[in-house]
Amino acid sequence: MATPFVVNIDPVALSLGPLQVHWYGLMYLGGFLGGWGLGEYRRRQGRLPVSADRFGDLMFYCMMGVVLGGRVGYMLFYTAISWIWTDPLALFRIWDGGMSFHGGLLGVVVAGIWWSRRNNVKFFDTIDFVAPLVPLGLGLGRLGNFINGELWGKPTDLPIGMIFPHAPDALPRHPNPLYEFALEGVVMFAVLWIFSLKPRRRYAVSGLFALMYGCFRFIIEFVRVPDAQLGYLAFGWVTMGQVLSLPLIALGILWLAMSRRAPYAPLAPVAATPATAT
Repeated sequence: MATPFVVNIDPVALSLGPLQVHWYGLMYLGGFLGGWGLGEYRRRQGRLPVSADRFGDLMFYCMMGVVLGGRVGYMLFYTAISWIWTDPLALFRIWDGGMSFHGGLLGVVVAGIWWSRRNNVKFFDTIDFVAPLVPLGLGLGRLGNFINGELWGKPTDLPIGMIFPHAPDALPRHPNPLYEFALEGVVMFAVLWIFSLKPRRRYAVSGLFALMYGCFRFIIEFVRVPDAQLGYLAFGWVTMGQVLSLPLIALGILWLAMSRRAPYAPLAPVAATPATAT
C-alpha cells in the first residue's frame, strides 16, 4: 500500500525580510487578475455595453465585495454572534483567518447592484456576465486552502487519502480542497465558459452557476469535517455549508425557469478593427 501524501507545504511563497508573501494571498490575487483579464476579453466581444474604465470599476467593486462580504459572512455564519458586543474588532482581524464563500457571494451581489444602478445596466445582465469569471477565483482559493493544510475531510482508506498535519490525528483523510478545486473551479469554469460563449437568455448563466455551486458544495460537505466551533447542525450530518447552499440550489432552479421566457441579454456593438495598409 502506498504511503499517503502528507500535506506539509510551506504556506509562505516568498520572504522579504519581515515581509512574508503567502500562497493564499497570491491565489486571491491570481483569481482577481485572471477574472479581470477574461472579463475584459468578454467585454471586447460586446458582452457588456460599457467602457473599459467602467468595467474596471465593476471588477474593483466585486473585489471589495469578495473581501468584505467574505469576512463579514464568516463572522456571522461561522462564529458565535457574541463577538459583536464582546470583541467587535475581531471583524477586522483578517490575518486570524476566516472567509466565507457565501458571504463573498453576497458581497459581489451588493457590488453588482450598486454598479448596475450607477451605469444603467440591468442587474442580471451584470451578474450573468460576471458568473463565468468566478470559478477561476474559487478554484485558486481552494488550492490556497490545500497549501495551508486546512479544510480537511473525514478519514478514508481510499488511495486518494492524504495526511493533514493540523488535523486531530494522523489518519489519511479526504483532500476536500482538491475536490472543491476540481468541481467548483475546473468543472464550473469549463461548463459556464462554454455555456456563455453563445448569447443566453437573461438569468440563465446566473441560474446555472447557482445550481452547480449549490449542488457541488452540498455533496462535498458529506466528506468534509465541519468547523470545530459549529459541528453538525442537525441529524449528525447537516453542516452550515449545506444549509447555506440550499438557497442557491433553489435560486438556480428558479432563475433557470425564469430564463425560458426572458429576453436575450443585449450585445454591445463591437468596434471594427481598422484596416491595415499593405
